[in-house]
Amino acid sequence: MRRLTVLYDDRCALCVRCRDMLATSETFLPLELLPTSSNEARHRYGAVPWLGEELVVASDEGDIWVGPAAFLMCLWAMRETREWAYRLSTPALAPLAERVFAALSANRGRIAAFMQPRCEDESCDVHPAPIEHARRWTYR
Repeated sequence: MRRLTVLYDDRCALCVRCRDMLATSETFLPLELLPTSSNEARHRYGAVPWLGEELVVASDEGDIWVGPAAFLMCLWAMRETREWAYRLSTPALAPLAERVFAALSANRGRIAAFMQPRCEDESCDVHPAPIEHARRWTYR
């Protein structure tokens, strides 16, 4: 694996803030940060069932990670947090990491409210897919 594409919700202030953090972090491999609302994302990853509903990370080899697994891949890619990715993916901590990510994802509209004024049309209220879909998926 030589490159990762991170597909994020550009309508979500929390997601955009996380994208900014990824963009300015030192990483072990190049990251392409692609908004899910873009034509490029729909063209390249339109068959991914969770596109636009969950955080999605795709490798240049065709592997797809969704939800908590995608979050761990983002941690794994960054120099400062790779050790945490390994720790949080252990059998002892993985269930906790999954629950924390699910809670953040389910409440991202509320969290975003602290970062920016409330959207007039409530487009910031995005409801994530159920956590049972947060598994690795191969797209070839």
